[in-house]
Amino acid sequence: MSRVHPQVHAGNRHYSLICSSCGARHEDDGLILDCSGPHEPAFLRTEYDSTRAPAPHTTSGLFRHAGLLPVARAFPDAPGPVVHRADRLGSRIGLNRLWVAFNGHWPERGALLPTCTFKDLEAYTVLGRLPADPPVLVIPSAGNTAAAFAWAATRHQVPCLIVVPAPALDGMRFPGPPDPCVRIVVLDGGATYSDAIACADLLARLPGHQAEGGARNVGRRDGLGTVMLAAAETLGRLPQTYVQAVGSGTGAIGAHEAARRIRSAGEPLPRLLMCQNAPFAPLFEAWHRRGPAPADREREPLARELTNRRPPFTVRGGVREALAESGGDVLCVDNGATLAAMALFEETEGIDIEPGAGVALAALADAVRAGHVDRDELVLLNITGGGRARRAREIPLVAAEPWLRVPWPEDGDGPRRVAEQVSLHLSHAPAGMEAAR
Repeated sequence: MSRVHPQVHAGNRHYSLICSSCGARHEDDGLILDCSGPHEPAFLRTEYDSTRAPAPHTTSGLFRHAGLLPVARAFPDAPGPVVHRADRLGSRIGLNRLWVAFNGHWPERGALLPTCTFKDLEAYTVLGRLPADPPVLVIPSAGNTAAAFAWAATRHQVPCLIVVPAPALDGMRFPGPPDPCVRIVVLDGGATYSDAIACADLLARLPGHQAEGGARNVGRRDGLGTVMLAAAETLGRLPQTYVQAVGSGTGAIGAHEAARRIRSAGEPLPRLLMCQNAPFAPLFEAWHRRGPAPADREREPLARELTNRRPPFTVRGGVREALAESGGDVLCVDNGATLAAMALFEETEGIDIEPGAGVALAALADAVRAGHVDRDELVLLNITGGGRARRAREIPLVAAEPWLRVPWPEDGDGPRRVAEQVSLHLSHAPAGMEAAR
C-alpha cells in the first residue's frame, strides 16, 4: 500500500525542476521529462525545499530518503541499498578502504531488493512520482529495468507496457505472476536493447501512453542516487571514488547529483569511474574520443544490460558533464576479466553477483593495478545485481508470460511492425489498461 501526500499536484510538491541549460524552473506534474525552452537537449534536475519536505515514512529502506526524492507518494515496504565494508575483497585487489553498496538479495546483510538490482530503486521512485491517474508508461529494457518495473507495478497496480529483447525474459521471474496491468512485449530473434528502445519511442506515441523517459526522468536518477545517500550516512562523509558499471550512465549521474546536494562546504565530489564491457562500450569510446562503438558487436558483451547504443553523453547535465565535474573516467574490461571478478566476489564475500557488477569490480581492480586508484583511497563500489542465484534457490519464482511476442525482422522495419502489432492487440483488448486491472 502506498501513502499519498494530501492533495498533491503541480505547485505543492516539495521540489522544483530546474533546466540544466537555461535554468528555467518548472512545477512538476509527475510526468514532465524535458524543458520547453529553445535550446540544446538538457536534463531537468530536482531542487528540494527542506521546509516542505515530507517526514521519512520509514526508518530504513528507499523512502527513508523521501525528502530527497521527487515523489508524491511513498511505498514504505520498498527496501533500499545496503552499504558495508569489504576488507577481504579490498585486500585481494589492493585497497585498504573499500566499501560496497550492495543492491540485491542478501538477507544477512539486510539486502532485500525484490528483483536483485538497484533498478528497484528507480522503479519505486518513478512510480511514486506519478500523478494519481497516470498514462500507461512505456519502458524499454535489456532486462533488469523491465523486471523492476514489472514487479513494482504489479504490487501497486500501475499500468505499463514493457519492451524487451527475447534474452531479457530469462531474468523476469517473480514470486507471483505479473498483474494484467503489466504488458510485456518480447522481441524475438536478433533484436537488441537498442531495438527495444527504438520500438518504445514509437509505442509512446499511442493514445494514453507515455515514455517513461529513462535518464531524462528525474525519478530514475534521484532513486538511483539513494545509493550515494546511503553511503554518506554509513561512512559519515562522501567517498573519494565511486565505481559503477554503466549502460546509459543514469545511475552514475544520479549518484553525482546526490553528492552535489549533500556535500558539506569544501568537500570534494566523488570521482566517478564508469565501467563498460568490451567489445561494445559506447561511453568508453565517446569519452576517449575513439569514434562510435561498432554496432555489430552489441550482442557480444557478457553484461547485456550495459549495451545502450544511445547513452546521454553530450546532453547538458549528462554523462560528459558529470565525468568532467568529478574528474572521472570511463574504464573498460572484457568478458574474461568479468567472469574472474564475479568468481572473486563470491569467494571473498560469499554471494553471487551479476555480470554488470563483475564488470565494475574487474575495472576497479585494473585501475588499482595501473595506479589510477590509490591503495588508501576511500572507494565505494556499487554492486548492482547480486544474490539472484541464491534467491532462485530460496524463493519459488514464476516466469513472466509475455503479453505479445513479435518476430524481429532483419530489414530495419522492426519498430514499425512492432507498433502495428501492439496497436492491433490493444484494439482487441478490453478498453484501456484500466480494464486490465
